[in-house]
Amino acid sequence: MPDDSTTWFPDDYGVDPIRAARAASAATPLPRRFYKEAGVAETDGGFVLVLDGRPARTPAKSPLALPSRGAGEAVAAEWAAQGQDINPASMPLTRLVNTGLDGVARMREEVIDEIAKYAGTDLLCYRAGDPARLVQRQSDAWDPVLDWARDEIGARFFLAEGVMFAEQPASSLAAVRGAVAEVIDPIALAALSTMTSLTGSVLLALAVSRGRLSASEAWAAAHVDEDFQMEVWGADDEALERRARRWNEMEASATLFRLLHAP
Repeated sequence: MPDDSTTWFPDDYGVDPIRAARAASAATPLPRRFYKEAGVAETDGGFVLVLDGRPARTPAKSPLALPSRGAGEAVAAEWAAQGQDINPASMPLTRLVNTGLDGVARMREEVIDEIAKYAGTDLLCYRAGDPARLVQRQSDAWDPVLDWARDEIGARFFLAEGVMFAEQPASSLAAVRGAVAEVIDPIALAALSTMTSLTGSVLLALAVSRGRLSASEAWAAAHVDEDFQMEVWGADDEALERRARRWNEMEASATLFRLLHAP
């Protein structure tokens, strides 16, 4: 480990947290833990992760600093919880921070566009025609979020049945982009991006970021179709295992977003 305490993550870990987790879990050998204590130090730039008292840096050499103490302490807890080896697969918060500081901060407009693009084909707008039970479940889970988006963001959406494409109003797409652009902190924007890609819905992600839904509520809404299919055809253990890994990323993203905005 370099003397400047650069955190150990290959470069592509700042691109896709899910791929990062898989790559990390397959990587051998893992690096040995080189520090005894992990903590947080307050600086002009926020709250910096310190390892044995030395400030840590991201793979791109940025100070690993967060804007709130709670977020900093949560990241430090991941480092403190490492055993003999450092396993990035068990450090979703650190991966998100690296993504935000090394990637999103340098590509802010592109990331906003990528998140907002989901509004054009948002999960909540594509409904089943039958059976009636599934239609009702989608309506129960998704309609309140669409109502919230209309009232909170000023975005109205058209619904479509099946895979038929529904073009959404330009004003609604612009409203969603504006809501995404209100997330200033690059780490928070990385968390919002992850929640969007995991759920397939920028509306669910925004609802979590603004406290309208909890992470678990958004997760359940994102899996209405999948849960219904499992009831009909039975559970797929492999699919459930993948879903559990993705949930860990979702929960970490929602937690970090909340901590970043805590007083």
